[in-house]
Amino acid sequence: MEIAPNVHHIPCVFANSFLIVEPDGLTLIDCGLVCTANKILKYITAQGHASRDLKHILITHADGDHVGALAALQRATGARTYASAFEAECIRAGKTPRPLKPQGWQKILFALILPITARIFAARPARVDEILTDGQMLPMLGGLRALATIGHTPGHFSFFAPASGILFVGDSLVSEGARLRGSRGMNTWDQAKADAAVRAQAALAPPIVCAGHGAVVRDAAKKFRIAE
Repeated sequence: MEIAPNVHHIPCVFANSFLIVEPDGLTLIDCGLVCTANKILKYITAQGHASRDLKHILITHADGDHVGALAALQRATGARTYASAFEAECIRAGKTPRPLKPQGWQKILFALILPITARIFAARPARVDEILTDGQMLPMLGGLRALATIGHTPGHFSFFAPASGILFVGDSLVSEGARLRGSRGMNTWDQAKADAAVRAQAALAPPIVCAGHGAVVRDAAKKFRIAE
């Protein structure tokens, strides 16, 4: 589904994946669970492109619902992959970027569902071709700025396109109806840093925010929920 000129939200992929379509090739931002590689490839071909037209894969962080399909997509497309130094180490090892921190009743539930979630959210080791740095400009969408937005994980990155006003935030923000809140709870590595990432992204006043979970948020500059 095209959400803005040259930008698509790929449906039925957990977590959200976004496709940038340009004449010199396609760029994918995050790639869902291990089982979603075929869904992404089918969406690409349904738009009239070949799998080899996917040239770049940008990763916000190394959780299995964002990198699970990466190895399969690399084999099918040959696309170059970009991630921060910390998340790249995790991707190459196929490991989670931080332990979860369940509290109270969450510990009981987590112990019960761990065997299932471990399989669903697993990520096979994959390569990373380029290490992202904070403030780095990538050529997509007339200039796509890589932003360190650590907190949810130690090496989390977001991507901002000033020309189109679109901010891709991974899990540094969650879309909840018409509001945007920062990462919190047992899957947040550092809450203070996560809150600081929300404030930094709110300062960009982006018109459109594309989060890893939830709907695309428009008129987004007014919808940030800032922690005090």
